[in-house]
Amino acid sequence: MTSDVTTPEVATTPTAQVTQLEQSLWQKFARPEQSSDFYHSWLALQCNQISHCLRGVLVLGELDTGPYAPAAYWPEGRGGSSPLANLAEQALAERRGLVLKYEMPGLDSNSASRHGVAFPIQVDGRLHGVVAVEVAPRQQAELQAVMRQLQWSAGWLDSHFRKQQASKDNALHQRVLVAIDLMASSLEQEDYGGAVKNFVTELATQLGCERVSFGFLKRGHAHVETLSHSAQFGKQMNLIRAIASAMDEAMDQQAIVQYPQPPDSEILVTREHEQLAAQHGAGTILTIPLFRYGRVYAAVCFERPAGKVFDLQTIELSRSVSSVVGPVLEEKRKNDRWLAQKAIDALRLQLARLFGPQYMLRKLFAFVVTGLLVFFYLATGQYSIKADTVLEGSVQRVIVAPFEGYVAEAITRAGDVVKAGDVLCTLDDRDLRLERLKWSSQRAQLSKQYDEAMAKRDRAQINIVNAQIAQADAQLALLDEQLTRTRITAPFSGLIISGDLSQSLGVSVRRGEQLFKIAPLDTYRILLKVNERDINDVAIDQQGELVLSSMPEKLFTFRVKRITPVSTAEEGENYFRVEAQLLELAYPANPDMERLRPGMEGAGKIKVDERKLIWIWTRDIVNWMRLWVWRWLP
Repeated sequence: MTSDVTTPEVATTPTAQVTQLEQSLWQKFARPEQSSDFYHSWLALQCNQISHCLRGVLVLGELDTGPYAPAAYWPEGRGGSSPLANLAEQALAERRGLVLKYEMPGLDSNSASRHGVAFPIQVDGRLHGVVAVEVAPRQQAELQAVMRQLQWSAGWLDSHFRKQQASKDNALHQRVLVAIDLMASSLEQEDYGGAVKNFVTELATQLGCERVSFGFLKRGHAHVETLSHSAQFGKQMNLIRAIASAMDEAMDQQAIVQYPQPPDSEILVTREHEQLAAQHGAGTILTIPLFRYGRVYAAVCFERPAGKVFDLQTIELSRSVSSVVGPVLEEKRKNDRWLAQKAIDALRLQLARLFGPQYMLRKLFAFVVTGLLVFFYLATGQYSIKADTVLEGSVQRVIVAPFEGYVAEAITRAGDVVKAGDVLCTLDDRDLRLERLKWSSQRAQLSKQYDEAMAKRDRAQINIVNAQIAQADAQLALLDEQLTRTRITAPFSGLIISGDLSQSLGVSVRRGEQLFKIAPLDTYRILLKVNERDINDVAIDQQGELVLSSMPEKLFTFRVKRITPVSTAEEGENYFRVEAQLLELAYPANPDMERLRPGMEGAGKIKVDERKLIWIWTRDIVNWMRLWVWRWLP
């Protein structure tokens, strides 16, 4: 490391003459070989310029966080004192200059008194460390001069730190440029093979290596993908095995392995690297494992001739470039695989995540899905066919007009509950009574004619009159019967489900015209509209359950009695009419039966058998898909 500080010329006059020691310090300060030389020479120069300075210490560490440790002592070979260390710690904690007077233990009272002066070293508001000196007792003005001396001289440290940072930034900038260039050249290649070959060749050229090898971790071992400057890669089997073993050695230790190892480096296993160097003539070997998502996935092996070692800057450049370009090559390799291989690798990855550590949500989801599949496979339920239902009476009786006439009185209408013999309505009987009076008078005349013929013993007239009397009697009997039928009564107890003559008084009716429809309230039948896709599962005597819209809290049971083989179309669907019989007890044994009325609608379920729940829930969509696929098949 160099510095812009120039060594001052040695004056020839006695007042400007400097000692040989000061010249040595200025030389180290101006051209330090390493940072420790700069720190020691800087501290020594400051302490020499402070009169009656007894000792000094320079403490440095990580920015703002520490830990902080002494970087230089003055005089050399002499450590600091406990009071001076406490003063330095206090100045670090408070981030301001401090002056403290204290007594040194173990000395006489005349020489035990000391002054400590500490000043924190900050660059752009960030704490680098502290410099502290111990001086002989003096006046306040002289202590202020010492503080100013430390404050002014701290600028040299500021400049030194900034140069170090600039050097790091420049090195980082160079690494970034090289990494971007190599990544761009790799991305320009269409396939993975060309990209990886271009990468290792460019990297060997940039770093001056005899050979650079790149390999991925496959099934627990390194697999060398390519070598730089090698056209016959597949024929160098011994070399490939040796390089793969060296990569395995670095990846197993998850550390950068350099052979020969630097004296002050961490001790690592380098047996495979040593064999690679011995068998294939490499003088210096550097293997860098690459990490992704916390795991090793590849390695890069650099080989140089003997005597050309890898310095720290080159190692950092190699690591940075490999870390940036490695994922790009990994993605290209994955994209160039066959589709079947991608599917297998994806399945293997998901299984590893499922049965390996972490990924708790994935494991929980798989556990829930597995539990559901087992449940659906083992669980069974009642398979039922759903259908809309209508409640009807088991018998429906139609009441018609017995003869032509006029409605005289409407006593009941639809919705009324009637008993057997209750009058439903009456027809006007005036015409019938007049007709009966006519025939009665005519019969009386015929009776007189009969008596006259008997008196005259006229047999022919007697027979004629006798026949006319019989005719009159028949007409009277017919009229009496019709008069009886003018009161239309209920044939049995039940509910009038249709017919309302209350708004039709005086309206003429024809013989046989429907007036009312009555259904009994003690026996019912159920009509179910079963969709055509479910009709094959319906059979006679199957039982089911019914819930009516007006009585959702009550469940009724029924048995299938008849299946009509003719379908009807409603709302775009085809339905079959299925008749069923209620199995409930009649009223009054079952009070709920009294609440039933013909015409009530609801929903019914015809129980078929026990089947898998998954089959029951997916049956409709599966059948629909089968039909859809069949339609599109050639």
